[in-house]
Amino acid sequence: YFFTVQKPGKQIDNYYVVKALQLYLEGISYREIERILGISHVSVMNWVRKYKIHPPENYDYHPTYKIFNHQELSEFMQNSSNLKGAGMIITEIGDKFMLIKWERFKK
Repeated sequence: YFFTVQKPGKQIDNYYVVKALQLYLEGISYREIERILGISHVSVMNWVRKYKIHPPENYDYHPTYKIFNHQELSEFMQNSSNLKGAGMIITEIGDKFMLIKWERFKK
């Protein structure tokens, strides 16, 4: 799922800067953010440095994510077993929705 965000020489909309930084804080890798938003991983790295963003250290959770359209998201949310046992957040990305889910690492 790629979204056209920028043309050469144009500034990226702040909406996507914020989304990229949120994804980074959620534990999503630079390359994966590039795949999700269609923004260069180097740009994301530069924003992390510019805004001095630091992810939490040694957290016991690992994020997974899924991209849904509205109907798919509604169907996913109707199944209560999808909602138990992990934290999650839903964010809008373009015309789709991203659900990020955290599960504890098994020890």
